[in-house]
Amino acid sequence: MRRKSRGLRALEPLAWVGPAVLLIALVVLWPVYEMVRSSFLKISRFGVIRGSNGTDNFTKLFDEPDFGGIMVRSLIWVVAVVVFTVLISLALAQLFNQKFPGRKIARWALIAPWAASVLMTAIIFKWMLDPEVGFINMLLRDLGIIDAMGGASADPLGDASTAMPWLVFVAVFVSVPFTTYALLAGLATIPADVYEAATMDGASKFRTYWSITLPLLRPALTVAALINVMNVFNSFPIIWAMTHGQPGYSTATSTIFMYILKGSDIGESAAMSVVNFGMVIVLTAIFLKVSKWKQEVA
Repeated sequence: MRRKSRGLRALEPLAWVGPAVLLIALVVLWPVYEMVRSSFLKISRFGVIRGSNGTDNFTKLFDEPDFGGIMVRSLIWVVAVVVFTVLISLALAQLFNQKFPGRKIARWALIAPWAASVLMTAIIFKWMLDPEVGFINMLLRDLGIIDAMGGASADPLGDASTAMPWLVFVAVFVSVPFTTYALLAGLATIPADVYEAATMDGASKFRTYWSITLPLLRPALTVAALINVMNVFNSFPIIWAMTHGQPGYSTATSTIFMYILKGSDIGESAAMSVVNFGMVIVLTAIFLKVSKWKQEVA
């Protein structure tokens, strides 16, 4: 009886861990397995499996003339959005951590871009950038800038040199609220007596921020930046709603390219998904290595 009771007690944790493990298996592991399996199959555009295709899907993908440029652009997209988001959020978190009139209203206002639908935000910016009736072009006309350029209406999203910066701007706009609040939570955990000790030692504000705030903020900063890396790399609504990856593939990232390929070759699209998945893992590993997330703060 004692052995049976011990055996039952040993199985008790499964009652708590089991549902989570099952959920992870169904939501994460099974789709990953199907994704990898599909990348080695020959599948028609209607989803009919026509047998094994070996590594031909990957060969076809790597032979795409735009593949190299798209992958480089994807990396630039992730780095640009995450770096600008973190820098702006650090400044806003430091500002909102201070006491000033209207701070509560300002904090609530910051939630708006985060609470709104990303797709809706992207569509609004697309309308604002419309070459004929967009608010930005109307403003440029009123300021006489368009007349000074020959009177032609600018089309920011129709030009590769200006479309990508605007996409980065919108991505940063919707990413800043979450990152700022994550850093605000980190700032709230820093003991006040640490700053008092630094003041008594005569440390300047810059020295205090660099030697105390940033090191103690590293756990929150690491989590916020890592989530941004994964979200931005897999971001789809902003680019698709604003440019569809055009003109040509000049604003397409690997996620957009994967979706475009789905319309003509599901197997090749699945191969692109596998490459995407691998790149996310590599980027995450590199980020964790560089951020030294296991190193304890002194």
